[in-house]
Amino acid sequence: MTPYPLEGCVSWNMNTVCNYRCSYCTQRFLDDRKAWARDLPGFLEAFRRLPGQWEIKLSGGEPFLHPQFLETVERLIQQGRRVAVVTNFSSSPTVLERYAAVTAPRPGVFSASLHLEYVSAATFLEKLLWFKSFYRGPLVATCVATPAQLPQLPELQEIYQKAGISLKIQPQKEDRDVIDYSDAEELQLRALGGHNGTGRLEASFRGRACWAGARYLIVDHRGEVWRCYPARRARSERLGNLLDGSFRLGMQAQPCLYEFCSCTVPFQRGMVDGGRDVRG
Repeated sequence: MTPYPLEGCVSWNMNTVCNYRCSYCTQRFLDDRKAWARDLPGFLEAFRRLPGQWEIKLSGGEPFLHPQFLETVERLIQQGRRVAVVTNFSSSPTVLERYAAVTAPRPGVFSASLHLEYVSAATFLEKLLWFKSFYRGPLVATCVATPAQLPQLPELQEIYQKAGISLKIQPQKEDRDVIDYSDAEELQLRALGGHNGTGRLEASFRGRACWAGARYLIVDHRGEVWRCYPARRARSERLGNLLDGSFRLGMQAQPCLYEFCSCTVPFQRGMVDGGRDVRG
């Protein structure tokens, strides 16, 4: 059994707002792309009550577009929480500098998504290197491997690596499932590191003990809590709501119920029993 993780992680999808409309975005068909978490005092109090050490991983939509984003980050840092973010990195230098300053006491992973439909790889890298010069936490870039973009990704990954930036690849999904790549494309994706560096396109941990639900949570802008991303998709293993008092944190590792795991946090942080031995 994998040991109890000393630091838990909350993936908080704090809004659905985004300034991009990527052709491959899994959220592009959402009915409401203008929603955001409104009861911030309620969320902050709920995060404060979580026992032990936690990292709050902010995502969206585009989290930097939340009207109280930096204020929320500052309050979380004041609580002693580590703050991470998943962003399209389109925010202004002034805002990014402020984010780096606010998170300096406990910076988490800064994950910047390269969307080649909106920005060139060279411009994106230049901005990343500028940000890396003063950001105190880990920095990683990601890029969706659409069939059209896949041929250029090996070269881009090498260029980024030489610049000291890890460029991780994410398989394209349609209706939340990985698209049908050709055999040659699958081989290339595996050579690029697979989904977020896992070495696989689709990892499976079904039946294995996982700390998701106890040390990893998915929270949306309404306060709904799910054990993990596959649970939210299946509308199973709902853990309640942070804002109405119904949320109950799991106490121990539980078997994974899903054939395909789209969560890389439990895998990368050793929260899954035998997590490095994946298939798919």
